[in-house]
Amino acid sequence: MNVPGRRGFVNITREVQQAVTESGVREGLVLVNPMHITASVFINDDESGLHGDYDRWLEKLAPHAPVSQYRHNDTGEDNADAHMKRQVMGREAVVAITNGRLDFGTWEQIFYGEFDGGRHKRVLVKIIGE
Repeated sequence: MNVPGRRGFVNITREVQQAVTESGVREGLVLVNPMHITASVFINDDESGLHGDYDRWLEKLAPHAPVSQYRHNDTGEDNADAHMKRQVMGREAVVAITNGRLDFGTWEQIFYGEFDGGRHKRVLVKIIGE
């Protein structure tokens, strides 16, 4: 993943489904993990208003500035807010696989949430089943 801005949400449902299809697993589970402490993977609706609401809400909850408000940033970092945003949005998503397809409820999609972007990060997709 490479989100150019500091924060952003990327729909990765298509890529996860492609990995499931290529695995040949028909019944099982897929785990999706951002592998970075300042990023999140979560499931919700792919609606731009909701994503804007998330962004504004998270920034109110853990504002980036002033960076001096966080002890973590005393180390020379400026991303304490990103750690807190990740904590709220969660670490990973697990989705059932049924008949070779991601088994979602209505409107559900998988998203990568970035809270300290501008550099390359990776997403782990682990598929188990038959």
